[in-house]
Amino acid sequence: MAKVIVERDICIGCGLCWGTCPEVFEQNADDGLSQVVAGLQINGEIGEGQIEENLEECARQAADGCPVSAITVE
Repeated sequence: MAKVIVERDICIGCGLCWGTCPEVFEQNADDGLSQVVAGLQINGEIGEGQIEENLEECARQAADGCPVSAITVE
C-alpha cells in the first residue's frame, strides 16, 4: 500500500490529477481543489489517502504531472 497526499494549500485546482487518475483524485465540490476520493481517505482527511498497489502508477503519473507539485506518493 502507498500513501498519497494532496497539499491543498498549494493546489490550484487545474484538474490534471483527477483527469489522469480519477480512481484516486476528485474535485472538491466546495472549493474546486483536488482531494482524495472519499473511499480512500485516511480518517476523513480529504488530502490524505491509502491506495492499493494497482493504483500507484496512476497516482504517480498524476503527481508527476501536477504543475505545482502538490501531490506526493509515498
